[in-house]
Parts: sequence; structure tokens; C-alpha cells
Amino acid sequence: MTAPPFILSPTSLTEFPGTWCERPELFAAIADGKTEHARSLAVLKWFISTLKGQYTSRNESMGSEKKPLNPVLGELFYGYWPANAARGGKTTLVVEQVSHHPPITAYRIENLEKGVILTGHSAQKTSFSGGSIIVKQVGHAVLTVSLPSGETEEYLITLPRLRIDGLWYGSPYIELAETNYIQSSTGWLSTIEYKGKGYFSGKSHSFKATLTPPSHIHTSPHVIEGTWHTTSKESHSGAVFHDVTSPKEEITVAPVEEQGEWESRKLWFGVAKGIREGDFESAATFQGKIENEQRQRRRDESAGGTTWELKHFKHVEHDPVYERLGKLFKANPPTEDGYVYLGNGPRSES
Repeated sequence: MTAPPFILSPTSLTEFPGTWCERPELFAAIADGKTEHARSLAVLKWFISTLKGQYTSRNESMGSEKKPLNPVLGELFYGYWPANAARGGKTTLVVEQVSHHPPITAYRIENLEKGVILTGHSAQKTSFSGGSIIVKQVGHAVLTVSLPSGETEEYLITLPRLRIDGLWYGSPYIELAETNYIQSSTGWLSTIEYKGKGYFSGKSHSFKATLTPPSHIHTSPHVIEGTWHTTSKESHSGAVFHDVTSPKEEITVAPVEEQGEWESRKLWFGVAKGIREGDFESAATFQGKIENEQRQRRRDESAGGTTWELKHFKHVEHDPVYERLGKLFKANPPTEDGYVYLGNGPRSES
């Protein structure tokens, strides 16, 4: 079913992985930690700092939660954050829509000078419960850090569930729910619990994160509490842990006229223009054209006995990093598929 343009955001879902790096200095700073403990804390700080951009930015910019444009199979999004003294080298983003049914988005973020890389994929399964939409996020991300010693640390990041509330009032907003984990290959584990605003009590977007050491290290866990869209504090010291009240850094993207036909902003240009200008008839016409072209492409593939070939990623049935690190905290499910980056993304100029 096609969503009517008036409830759509003018942004494709392929742009959303860019929110993992809207504060690129925090992403780069992970590599600066001198110990396993310090790096695990830096990963947690960076992760919490991504949540505002991932889950509330549409609400702020569009007045209420809007549905992103549903990417077509093979859709691409490229961008970068330029190099500077604070974070070293340029940080690049490559995104590809690797499946349409179900919609799955794969992404790769690299700061090669700092040796920090994030690879992941995500999909959503929705259900209804008591006037809310429950969104189970399927997929995971793996962060790798190349250390000066030549060793590599890995961090498995699972994804929180979403609850979309406010539907009855015509002003939907996202609340995070339940728990997600960040498991380091060194044994450090972050457990992040989300507590949303209830009918009678509680602050919106509240969380509690606990960083626990591996069994051979006898030290107290770090506990951090606050609201992920503003600030949090370390419970023991009272020191500020994360603060996302300052402006984020937008990703640099090539002008639309320089983009290829499969790149998001070129592909959806007519639809996005119509939505932004309130010309929903025009947006619907462009949207229908794109969707009809996609249906015809799938029919042609079916008739020819061919399948769509991915450009930047290769699908694997079992992600060995997920299985290995997932065992350490009894991940559910115990195995997940994954997408391996082929190393063939564009190289933007700084």
C-alpha cells in the first residue's frame, strides 16, 4: 500500500544511517581511549549521542513524526564529514537499500585515519498495541577499532525497540522501549534500558545505561542516567556524560545534479519537492512513477529468471561476529544474517 504524500517525510530512509555520525568527533574519539574500559565508555557515549538524531529529528523538523520515503531496491546514499584537527581524517558514509520486501538498509561508516569503522543493517517489523505502533528493529551493527598495537577491537550493537505514541492526538512521536546491548570483544558490556513517558509519570526519552566489566576485572559497573535527547550524568560522580543540546553536524552530500539516478536525493527529487511545497498532487504523481518503474523492473527480472545484484554489500546467512559476541550476553536471537561491505564505495574529495 502506498502512503499518501501528506503523511510522508521528504527524506528517504536510506539517509537515516547518517544519524550514526552526526557528531563525528565522538565517533573518531573512540580510537583515542587508552584502555579497553575507556574505549568501551567512549563507544557508549557516542551511541547514546546518536539516538536524538535517529529517533526525534523528524519530529522536530516536521512538527510531528512523519513516515520516511520507502527506498527502492538498489537505492544509494553517499556522503561524508570533512577532515579537521579535532577528528583527524574524513568520515565517509555508504548506504544501499539491499532489500525491498522486507525493506532492509545496509550501511558503512569509516574514519580510516582514526581506524574506526561501523558496518550494519536494519529493518523494521511493525505491530499495533493499545493505541501505539510497536516497531521491532531487525538487524545490528558492528563497530571495529584498529589499535596502534595492530590489534582490532569489535563491538556488537543491537537495536532498541520503538514505540510510536500520540497517534490518537494526531501528533505521533517516537519513544524507545525495552533494552539494547553493546558487547565488546574485550568483555565489557553496556546494557541500555529505556523508560518512556507513561500516562501518569516518567520523563520522555529516559534511559539508564550500565557498563559492566568482564569477569576477570573486579571493579564497580558504571551507571549513567538521563534523557537521551538532551543530557545524562554518571550516577557515581554526577559528572555530565553526554550532551546533545548543541547543533549536530549535517553530512556533506554531492549536489543533486551531480548524483547518479539511483542516489536518494536524485531519485526522490520530484516527490520531496512536492512534499516540501505542499503540492501533494505533484508528489503523488512522481511517487507513482517511481513505484510503477520498480514493479516493472521486478516483473522483467522474474520473466528473465534474473535477480537484482547488490553494488556495495554481499549478504551472508550468518554473521560470525554477531554469533561470537552475542554468546557473551546470550543474544536473542542467537544468530543473525549480515551484509559484508565490498570496499567499493565512492571516494569524495575533502
